Amino acid sequence: MNCPTGQDMPTKNSENDKTGVVASLHVHSTRSAGSMVDLTALTLVAQKGIQEDKRYFDRQDRAGHPRRRQVTLIEREQISAHADALNLPQIPPGAVRANIETTGISLIECIGKQLQIGEAVIRVYEARTPCSQMDLIVKGLRELMDNSRQGVLAIVIQSGAVRIGDKIRIMAERSRANTL
Repeated sequence: MNCPTGQDMPTKNSENDKTGVVASLHVHSTRSAGSMVDLTALTLVAQKGIQEDKRYFDRQDRAGHPRRRQVTLIEREQISAHADALNLPQIPPGAVRANIETTGISLIECIGKQLQIGEAVIRVYEARTPCSQMDLIVKGLRELMDNSRQGVLAIVIQSGAVRIGDKIRIMAERSRANTL
């Protein structure tokens, strides 16, 4: 699914009017190297992140501003492609340490866009960079995830609940012509 601009937003009932879906939800363990904890719902809090993620919720930078890295997302389709490339039957949900795993949406194409997920709204701002922990899952995974193949990072714009099965919808951008 592409992330169209506001001018290109499809009309209702259009064949291109597709949405993504939340496939799984995960938060970090309280232990630094611990496995991700699977959840059925998360509470996103504006400018703070995921309330249930005790290790990363409401972190601030050195100047006292909210940190930008509040939510991480990746497509299950991308995870499956990595598993295929590494001759694995699958990479389990949560293993690649993303908070929200999705289906049916190209997240990289959504960089710079706002997405409504369940009751919450996030803004996707950049691609994730793979860390050395990816090679602990399976050797070679980190290299496969280079060049924008490990999902995206987002900040929370509007608080709300997110549940497995929730739709992911691209928010229409206001064009300058509409605001004049």
